[in-house]
Amino acid sequence: MGVGAESHAALIVTLVQTVEYAPGRSADLFGQPTRPIVLLWHGTQTDSRAAVRVLAEAVAEHGLGVIAPDWDSHATDGGRADLLNSVRCARTRSAGADLVLVGWSLGGVAAAGLTLRAEEFDVAVAHTICLGGAFMVDDPISGGPVLRAVPDTDLRTPVHLLVGDGDDVVPASAAVEFAAGLRALEWPVEIVEVAADHGSIAGARYDAAADRYEADDDPATAVIARAVATHIAAVAYNA
Repeated sequence: MGVGAESHAALIVTLVQTVEYAPGRSADLFGQPTRPIVLLWHGTQTDSRAAVRVLAEAVAEHGLGVIAPDWDSHATDGGRADLLNSVRCARTRSAGADLVLVGWSLGGVAAAGLTLRAEEFDVAVAHTICLGGAFMVDDPISGGPVLRAVPDTDLRTPVHLLVGDGDDVVPASAAVEFAAGLRALEWPVEIVEVAADHGSIAGARYDAAADRYEADDDPATAVIARAVATHIAAVAYNA
């Protein structure tokens, strides 16, 4: 299926539904369940699924189902239980379809961490896309550096690293060094630079007064989010 096909574009209606994916934990569903399905993790904040709404909508406009869960990066387990429960929800909602994992900032580290340990958790990951991945901090899935003690496996899911050329929060070197580590493990990886900052790469902006990222409905940010969504869709449809 092609990305942005006219037959899709004419029929797309982004449906949003909020569900409880675990007791007291919410996720927004965009579009209808698809094979594969996109699981979109926000970054370092507590219960911030709303921050990635603009990007989730843009991805859903390509005909992909998107699940954007809350998770708590400040929990005692670093958010691990929330993240893994959201994976179970995505697999149930998509009847076991392969996942396209998309993570932003710390969510990108978690997405990479789960991908590198997919067999351990019995999860089928088709592709992984990290947006402004903060690879210099510990991975919430493994609880340590993301490249520490990576299990040997024949299943090497491709990893795509999107880096904003205006990101002043996470240096580009974080992705470059992480990619080098993956290549040393003979793991397929690519780095793509996009015209974005740390927030706009995920359709968000930083609210200094609230000290958190929020969804950004500014038209300029929407253009960036659509460009990122097009990349995600191209990867997903080649899964």
